[in-house]
Amino acid sequence: MTRLLLLLLLTFLGADANAGNYGQRDDVQIFVHEMQDRHGFDADVLTALFRQTRPVAAVIKAVMPPADPAIRSWQVYRERFVEPKRIAAGQRFMRIHAAELAAAEMRFGVPAEIIAAIIGVETFYGKQMGRFRTFAALATLGFDYPPRAELFRKELEELLLLAREENRSPLAYTGSYAGAMGLPQFLPSSRRRFALDFDQDGRIDLANSPADAIGSVANFLAGHGWERNAPIASTVIVAGDGVQALIDEGITPLRTPREMQAANISLAGVMSPAAPETVSLADGPDGTAIPDQPAALIDFVTPQVTTEYRLGYRNFYVITRYNRSSFYAAAVIDLATALRVSK
Repeated sequence: MTRLLLLLLLTFLGADANAGNYGQRDDVQIFVHEMQDRHGFDADVLTALFRQTRPVAAVIKAVMPPADPAIRSWQVYRERFVEPKRIAAGQRFMRIHAAELAAAEMRFGVPAEIIAAIIGVETFYGKQMGRFRTFAALATLGFDYPPRAELFRKELEELLLLAREENRSPLAYTGSYAGAMGLPQFLPSSRRRFALDFDQDGRIDLANSPADAIGSVANFLAGHGWERNAPIASTVIVAGDGVQALIDEGITPLRTPREMQAANISLAGVMSPAAPETVSLADGPDGTAIPDQPAALIDFVTPQVTTEYRLGYRNFYVITRYNRSSFYAAAVIDLATALRVSK
């Protein structure tokens, strides 16, 4: 869909007097009857819910790409999340919830600072959870945002199943414009699959129970293959004709660093962000050497600045299952590093 068509759609949705409610639409009625056939929902009850729901223009506005996208910059992205206020809030969060974080780390093998960093990046420790009605947001995206309509209709289906399981009205849930909810910003499908009653109070509450959020984030990462005590990423210096070909292979960890070196590149590990020295693979496992495990070579580009490179191991890839972005995963890692150092 072109941006012009999306702008026309946004204009249409903004005209509340003309937009109507979703209960009147044929495509929504098809969805209603699919829910009746697949899951036994009452079609009249679902239609009544959709009659109470109108398209939300602000949701379409939020999801649309900018007309003039900014130049992609790792440093700009990183500075949004790895900054003093978020670090200080993360320190407080880790002090207050030290017992829950330790319990989650012991059970799932995910470091406490990684769990805390994800919650910090997602919602600033609960300050930015969103106020959209989840049902209306998902309906808007599922029926009026063609580029990703199938995904959001699936999440709308998951929300209805979740509400039935929890004996709540589907209209009671709130969150981001994209339908993500609570401290960890789980979509309904993740909420149903990975959310835990980690504080054992008899219910799952990702908005008001940090313990439930902590356990659920750890369970999500473990469920996607997190490896206990395994490396996450290594900052490296690379050179050679084969660098771009390795980057083009994507973020799935496919080659060990030694195999990468055989692909016409040189590779050395950075000892620390403050030190220019490097250590070669041959130096062995002394705390600074690069783990020789399957990884992906990932570039972090900032205009007019030397590109940063990292090896992303299996656990780096797992973090990208939370958000399909290498920048996101690296920001989580860097915030977690700041929180670990500050403990």
